[in-house]
Amino acid sequence: MNALLRLALACWLLAIAPLATAGQATVAVASSLQFAFPELLERFRAQGGAPVRVNYGASGNFRRQIAQGAPFDLFLSADEESVLALHDEGFARDAGVIYAVGRLAWIQPPGRGALPSDEAPLSAVEAAIATYLEGEGRPRVALANPEHAPYGIAARQALRRADLWEASAPLRVMGENVSQAARFALADEARGGLVAYSLALAPALADQSEHVLVPADWHAPLRQRMVLMPDAGDAARALFAWLQSEEARAVLARFGFQSPDPADAH
Repeated sequence: MNALLRLALACWLLAIAPLATAGQATVAVASSLQFAFPELLERFRAQGGAPVRVNYGASGNFRRQIAQGAPFDLFLSADEESVLALHDEGFARDAGVIYAVGRLAWIQPPGRGALPSDEAPLSAVEAAIATYLEGEGRPRVALANPEHAPYGIAARQALRRADLWEASAPLRVMGENVSQAARFALADEARGGLVAYSLALAPALADQSEHVLVPADWHAPLRQRMVLMPDAGDAARALFAWLQSEEARAVLARFGFQSPDPADAH
């Protein structure tokens, strides 16, 4: 291939590259949606929705990445604080909408001690602390890192409410996000962990675990908000709109998410 032909080929490739990705949305998605979002996307695509590139992670990390210029079109956060902060700082198109309200749950492997009751959902943490203080082992208690994961913040609030935060320090193991925390909770050395209810209900984890809900008033509400970025294209705007549909909310409900009160969604 001579030099002129190679130059012509390079120019042609540069010309078609934008067309190959023009209809694709790049989305940052909270880890609490890791099992629900594939089904949401499947239904969106079945109705003619454009291709979507998905990145899962902790909402606090995504907030920082977007502020540093990460090229996302749409951000589905596990909390509303991350979205509202991006809006206040000029990195989001507007304040977005609340698309779901999450719950916190205790999850543990079957047979790893008695499952806590609804009235005392953190009794397994107390049992783990007693085991450790008696020198009979060091059963781990998993949660997402509260420095950047909303479900980690909720877990910390629940443990503090039960006066178990300080005592559980030697036993805590932190996941980078709530999905990783769920994997830690089901590891051999763990007593269990505090994770998103949506993960406890996901078939991939429900088949190998048992869970109990933590009362919603034991921590701040987990209002999950999404927002479009200023340069979001048609594909991202279409997905943003579809995620507010009754069909999308029905999928989210099966994964334990409550629909927001219409009066509070914006």
